[in-house]
Amino acid sequence: MKHMHFQRQFSSDKKTFILDQQNKWTPLCDRMMIMKTKFTYVGIRVTDVQKSIDFYTKLLGMKVASRGKNEQTKGEYVALQSEEEGFTLELNYYEKDSPYNTPYSAGEGLDHLAFKVDNLDKALEEARKAGHRVILEMKSKEGRWAYIEDPDGIWIEVFA
Repeated sequence: MKHMHFQRQFSSDKKTFILDQQNKWTPLCDRMMIMKTKFTYVGIRVTDVQKSIDFYTKLLGMKVASRGKNEQTKGEYVALQSEEEGFTLELNYYEKDSPYNTPYSAGEGLDHLAFKVDNLDKALEEARKAGHRVILEMKSKEGRWAYIEDPDGIWIEVFA
């Protein structure tokens, strides 16, 4: 019979503790607060917006939820959903003179992961305190958002 390991955790005074293998409560991370988030969509880079739209809508039945251009990044985005108010797949295309138009390699098209937060300024402050630099802060008519990097360099968008 396999031994099962149950991990327990609790939070107190803005710290999270876990029960380690010696049954001692130890801080999960002394410096980092856990942000309250909701994982809402993933963005992928595409080389041809229309071909990608056709693939996801005609073959997989997704519907275009929104579409627009972003002058700050010299890019275009298309949000696709399988169901109304469901998880979103965001297609991102960057023009040739965009600093975000990097060589495309199949399998390396992940653009970013996006998490909704209650308070963007507070979330960015927490990220900075935990040692994660803010790569880019964005603002448009639709709202504000920012990008931080995960430990492997994947861009993580946080927005309120």
